[in-house]
Amino acid sequence: MLTNKQKKKLLKKKHPQNQPKASNYISEMLTYRSLFDDYPQIKFLINNVIESDHLIKQGLLPQDLPELILPDDSQDQIFKQINLKFKPGDPQGDALWNQLSEALPKLDKQLRSFRDYLEEEYGMWAYISAPFVKGLAEYIGNDAALEIMAGNGYISKGLKDQGVTIFPTDNLAWVSENQTGNHQLIPVEKLDALAAIDKYKDQVKYVIMSWSPDKDPIDVAVLNAIRKADNDLELIVIGEKNGATNSKEFWQQAHFIKTDAARKLNDHHQPFDLIKDQVYLVD
Repeated sequence: MLTNKQKKKLLKKKHPQNQPKASNYISEMLTYRSLFDDYPQIKFLINNVIESDHLIKQGLLPQDLPELILPDDSQDQIFKQINLKFKPGDPQGDALWNQLSEALPKLDKQLRSFRDYLEEEYGMWAYISAPFVKGLAEYIGNDAALEIMAGNGYISKGLKDQGVTIFPTDNLAWVSENQTGNHQLIPVEKLDALAAIDKYKDQVKYVIMSWSPDKDPIDVAVLNAIRKADNDLELIVIGEKNGATNSKEFWQQAHFIKTDAARKLNDHHQPFDLIKDQVYLVD
């Protein structure tokens, strides 16, 4: 059996042949919703996935997600429900039991693959919800912010809609390799992280860095650039500490501040799979 650490490593690998095909993922989830219609706890998880996809497809930020893990007693629930509907030995009941039992591990895999689907279909790496961005906007207040490595601009678009002055930037080096780069939610200025900080450091109070690559020391260079800036810049980091994002050196050198404020921001940034990314306030 795979350990959680091994499973996380698998989640981080991007092998298209092992990922759910984006074109089929939601149609399969709709099928599972119909199949498990009599099981509210299971259907609740499926509905969250479908509704999130519906909102993102419309260019809107989704709502918070629950942890997308099937209840431990799912098979027991199915067994009890079938026994209520069918007499022991009824061929229809046996057939339904076999169908649902066979579908359950496949559904479990699909739920755990939702992040992969979001990455492949929309270029959304960190799951950014509307309630989270609202809280982030309230934290930033009347100050301005710079987003580096903004990708398709989910955070910046959400903040702009909340009235925040935001400058979304990215080196966009990945766009030619990834179809999702054609689906920006907001115009993203082509600037690498250090050039962006140099350009905007006197215009902003906050720098937002989400899901920096885990083996690229650019995050340490960003940290040093922020510390060298004349004004008092604060770094807002979204990532998994000593895990799927950011370099080991970054986590060693980061000074975590305002833990109460970070905890409040994380009220709407809770893990939904094996990647436990969080919001950190750093100087």
